[in-house]
Amino acid sequence: MIGNWRARGAQFLLLVFVAVGLSGCGVNKIPTLDEQVKATWSEVLNQYKRRADLVPNLVETVKGYAAQEKTVLTDVTEARAKATQMQLPDDILSNPDAFKQFQANQAQLGGALGRLLAISENYPDLKSNQNFLALQSQLEGTENRIAVARRDYILAVQAYNTELRTIPGRWIAALLYPDAKVKETFTIAEEDQKTPQVKF
Repeated sequence: MIGNWRARGAQFLLLVFVAVGLSGCGVNKIPTLDEQVKATWSEVLNQYKRRADLVPNLVETVKGYAAQEKTVLTDVTEARAKATQMQLPDDILSNPDAFKQFQANQAQLGGALGRLLAISENYPDLKSNQNFLALQSQLEGTENRIAVARRDYILAVQAYNTELRTIPGRWIAALLYPDAKVKETFTIAEEDQKTPQVKF
């Protein structure tokens, strides 16, 4: 009887030791990092949506002062539609093609907004309009938030991808999380990497 209790006690201690050992060796690190990537991605989407929501009011305000800039206004409206109507697949974070398309759509909207704001220089009445100034300020603040959200996402992906590619994370993923895939991250377009040429 006493031997039976000792055997059970030894089994219990072994089980406790294994459980503590597993919890301390990073078994939960991959799902934790994955959740962090998802949370930071949600913030990126939130900030891009905030920017897209500002566009209609900005376009309407500019239209009142610069109706002859129809091409720029149309470009902004079309870029917004393209960016907001893209159906994001569930696997967008591990799907390079979908991620690149998302990034391209957002870059196109950012470029169109930049051109829209640049034309305001030609219209002093527009530049002094309180509604335009408020929208411009909100847009600038949102662009800063987008930059921060993208940076946080990039850092979260770096930690996650590093864990998947290094040991022991690579082994843990192979054994316990075989569906864990490397996540995509933002890149800078080739044309944006070129040094601008200044000519006088």
